[in-house]
Amino acid sequence: MNDLVKPQGCTSLKLRELQRVVAQRYDAEVGKSGLKTTQYSLLSHIQSLGPVRPGELARVMHMDASTLTRNLRPLQEQGWVVVSEGEDARSRSVSLTPEGLAKRQEARRHWRAAQEALNERLGPDRVAALHALIDESLAMLDEDGSDEAAPESEPGPPG
Repeated sequence: MNDLVKPQGCTSLKLRELQRVVAQRYDAEVGKSGLKTTQYSLLSHIQSLGPVRPGELARVMHMDASTLTRNLRPLQEQGWVVVSEGEDARSRSVSLTPEGLAKRQEARRHWRAAQEALNERLGPDRVAALHALIDESLAMLDEDGSDEAAPESEPGPPG
């Protein structure tokens, strides 16, 4: 690190502040579809990964298994997601239902509007630089060294 540049303040606090402000903008728009942004992100990951084991889904989304289970429950209750037996009796598989796919497509239009509004507000160069910095930082902080990315052009966390 350059000795002339010393970060000021708490990085965690600054990231949480940014996350709250950005999440408010996405939640306001994506909420018009009846989903929270976190629910849209979960549906998008499930669609992208296809039928997926819950542990793999949690790993890709950087969340623990209990949080994933809690977040899947309302999506299951709405009939948008099914958790079924996996390849053997001990494993499970998460997938979208046709209704879940339709809900995700509806929400995607609102997500796109939120994304475009943020790009307009911050400028596409700044947003691209922010994405690159986040991806690089996640890779450096990832404990197991995996380089798993969120679905392209889709929301990763907030979540």
